[in-house]
Amino acid sequence: MIYLDCANIIQGMKRLQAYRYELMPNGDQLRDMRRFSGSCRFVYNKALAQQKENHAAGNKFISYVAMAAKLPVWKREAETVWLKETPAQALQHALKDLEKAFKGFFEKRTGFPSFKKKGSGDSFRYPEPKQIKLDQSNNRILLPKLGWLRYRNSRKALGQVRNVTVSQSGGKWFIAIQTQRELEQPLPTSTTAIGIDVGIARFATLSDGSYIAPLNSFKMHQQRLARYQRRMSRKQKFSNNWKKAKTKVQKIHTAIANARKDFLHKTSTTISQNHALVCIEDLQVKNMSQSAKGNREQHGKRVKQKSGLNRAILDQGWGEFRRQLDYKVQWNGGLLLAVPSQHTSQTCPACGHVSKDNRQTQAKFLCVACGYENHADAVGAINVLERGYRLLARGESVQSDRSMKQEPTEVTQAAFARAP
Repeated sequence: MIYLDCANIIQGMKRLQAYRYELMPNGDQLRDMRRFSGSCRFVYNKALAQQKENHAAGNKFISYVAMAAKLPVWKREAETVWLKETPAQALQHALKDLEKAFKGFFEKRTGFPSFKKKGSGDSFRYPEPKQIKLDQSNNRILLPKLGWLRYRNSRKALGQVRNVTVSQSGGKWFIAIQTQRELEQPLPTSTTAIGIDVGIARFATLSDGSYIAPLNSFKMHQQRLARYQRRMSRKQKFSNNWKKAKTKVQKIHTAIANARKDFLHKTSTTISQNHALVCIEDLQVKNMSQSAKGNREQHGKRVKQKSGLNRAILDQGWGEFRRQLDYKVQWNGGLLLAVPSQHTSQTCPACGHVSKDNRQTQAKFLCVACGYENHADAVGAINVLERGYRLLARGESVQSDRSMKQEPTEVTQAAFARAP
């Protein structure tokens, strides 16, 4: 059992929360939303092209303020006068999104920003709450230049509206309403701590010996998806039949994503409600799922096996699982710790001996020094919890230790050997 020191906890907290609903627009509103998202995409791509040209000329990065000053000029130009029909703040926010993308690139957290494509991530945002009116009793919302929009009110949005994002996914339009409200700092209802070891054969193994089986949403639909993709490839591109086939492929992708999201939300909610301290591995999923095909000079090895492993890793949604745990544990008054993942499944929790020989198979752990035996993933979860205790005892930052280089974990290596 663990008892968190609540003496220095602030009595109040602000909770930012987003509520997502499906929209029910009429024909005119549907046309306007497509036009608005297209205008924001155009402004984003135009600004990105200018940034690239400016960089090629050896000039400094154009700031958001300087780029936003060009918007009125673009609206006055004959070939882009149609930008006036889109809410000005939505266009400005598209430029802010580009600046955010460049910031992530400069900090080496993301790759270089790429141009947006039509039909992929179509969205636009209303950042000013004074322009938004939410009428939940009548299941409608008032947005500039769109008027009153009806939506499927599946649950009540709590708090004051901060901003609204309209987006398209799977052929449907959705609205995400971000709210803010004041709450008292919650105290954890549970006093237990848990360590979590994520994997492929087992989605999450807990330090108490229990585990959660994986959903494998993509794997369940993989053959069906491939069949519909082959049908689409045989159609004339951009023809009516091609568009119909593409819609079916999009529906399958949407079903896969929705099933995975539902699984992760239910799992993270259960864990965050039942434990005051949650310790997880600080996995770098992007590095673990990199392609092994190599280049022209040096070809990769076991490319087919590695691609199968990459699909299995990305199918689990470890990054989204950690993100959900992060805020849900805080909402319940608990604490989330991300600890270094090196050798968690090769270290004996009984005697501390570290050896790759301790893990004989993907599932079997047998310490060559003291004879301790357990499931390898359970051993990993126990060691994750122990490292979390040490991190907490030293009073270090609850953020992950980025100073340690991320190497493939033992789970990854074992799964690589078995990948189809």
